[in-house]
Order: sequence, then structure tokens, then C-alpha cells
Amino acid sequence: MAAVEPDITLPDLTGVRALVTGGNSGLGFATAARLLGAGADVVITARNPDKGAAALARLQQTPNASEAGRGRVTLAALDLANLGSIERLADEIVGNGHPLDLLFNNAGVMAVPRRTLTDDGFELQFGTNHLGHFALTGRLLPALLRSDRARVVTMSSIMHWFGRLDFDDLQSENHYNAWIVYARSKLANLMFAKEFARRSKANGWQIVSAAAHPGFSRTNLQSAGPNLGRAKPSALSKRMSSLPGMTQSAEAGALPELFAATSPEVLGGDYFGPAGFLELTGAPTFAHFAKRAETERPGAHLWAASENLTGVHFPTD
Repeated sequence: MAAVEPDITLPDLTGVRALVTGGNSGLGFATAARLLGAGADVVITARNPDKGAAALARLQQTPNASEAGRGRVTLAALDLANLGSIERLADEIVGNGHPLDLLFNNAGVMAVPRRTLTDDGFELQFGTNHLGHFALTGRLLPALLRSDRARVVTMSSIMHWFGRLDFDDLQSENHYNAWIVYARSKLANLMFAKEFARRSKANGWQIVSAAAHPGFSRTNLQSAGPNLGRAKPSALSKRMSSLPGMTQSAEAGALPELFAATSPEVLGGDYFGPAGFLELTGAPTFAHFAKRAETERPGAHLWAASENLTGVHFPTD
């Protein structure tokens, strides 16, 4: 008999505007579906237009859960490995004049086997997972500031425990190991979320910045990165995805980020993940994290380096 997966109850999100990066598949799709069912208006982003269109069609069939009915869903093109693409989307969102209430920095790549560069010359995992979301958040800040309830949820990973940033080699030019570089990018995600929370408080932005991780969830992320340049999934990714009782669905894996975005208990800098064994599965709760993820000086150093690399500067007054 299959184990019953955890769930949470979302509040009525009628009138809430949300943007979910990578909303065409996996955790992002599951997150978007739940938001829609609770009444939110959701923008999903996708790099591949065909996959984005297919996801949009599926999401338009999402059952209603809110009294006011299902929210609206739209598709936007976004390649987080291209700063120009980020700027175009942000200009569109900011230019429509509406507030943005929820931003889910959800998309990512994992364990790319060979050192690969983004369109702007950044190492692909650090450039996509961290720098892309850093630039997107900065460019969307005017829309977030229009909201009186804005939250930004950035996805990290259990793997952040294995990451240590080398500020002399953020692009992993001196040595590249696929999993270590992934871990560094996820540490950077968590450091960004916590530094953003500090700056939001200091600058009076009133934006709640939180982080989450999905435990070990069955999504295409396990193959999308490791299989770049490969004809078939690796033996490792197959074994990892088939461990009995140690994985959960994308729907369950999305719960920590949904909780971080909607629970009234959430404060800036909080970090959520599954409550089960090794935080692999289970209902969302406060997650453990490496202390280096919230140390202020490295957080400020990463922030300054990210502004310099992307050319995106957050206001200070």
C-alpha cells in the first residue's frame, strides 16, 4: 500500500499575482497548479516555448479550490542563462503597472557534467541558479514594492551543506566538479535569500524573503542537468530516483515553497523543507542549514559580487 503523501491547506489567494520560474515542469508546475487552484493569477516561465505551451494547456484545466474560482495562468518566455531575456521579462512585468505579490525563484539546473557557460559567460549552474534569479529579483523589485504583501521564495537544496563559495573562483574555472558546483549554487541561493531579508528590513522594503528546499522529489531536474550531452539517463540518476520510501512526488516537494509563500508564520530569512528523515520527505517545517549560509559578511560579499557580475543593482534608499 502506497504511503499517503503530506499536504497543506492554502489560503484563498484570489487577487494575488504570482510568478513561478520553471513553471512548465516539476516543482514549478506543481506550485503553479496549487496557486491557481487557490485563486491566484499566475505567470509561469519556460525557456522552451513548446514545453511552456503544453504546460499552460494542462494548467488551464486546474480544478478550483477557492470560492472565487480558479485564477488565470499565462506563459512568459524566460531563459535564466541570458541576462537579456531576464531584462525583457522584467520590463514586461514592471511595465504593466500591477503589483507582483509572490515571486518563486524555482527553476534551475543540476549537476551539469562538464563546465558549460551561459550566454553571458557565467558558469552555467552558478549563472542560472543564482545569478539569473538574483538579476530577475532585482529587476522585478519595482513590481514587488507595489505590493503590500510581497514575498520572494528562493529554492535551495539539501546539497547546500556540501557547498563552499570561493570568491576568487565563483565561475569554477580552476576546478569543476558537477555536484560540488551545484552545491555551491544552492548555497548561494540560500545566502541570497537571507541577505535579501536583511536588506529588505534595513531598507524598509517590507518584502518577506524566505527559502525552501524540496527534499528528494521526483522531478526532471535529476536528469535535466546530469544528462546534458548524454544520450540516456545516467545509472546514478536512475538509482537515486528509485530508492524506496526515500523520495516523494513533485506535488509533495512543492509544499515547502508554497508554505513559505503563504503561511502567516513566515518571517524574513526563514528556511523550510520536509520534516521527515534527513529532510528527504514529509510535511513542510523549519529546515536545518549550514551556519555559513547566514553569516552577514559573506552574504554581503556575494551580493556585491552578484551586482557586479550581472549589472543589476538593488536600490539603497
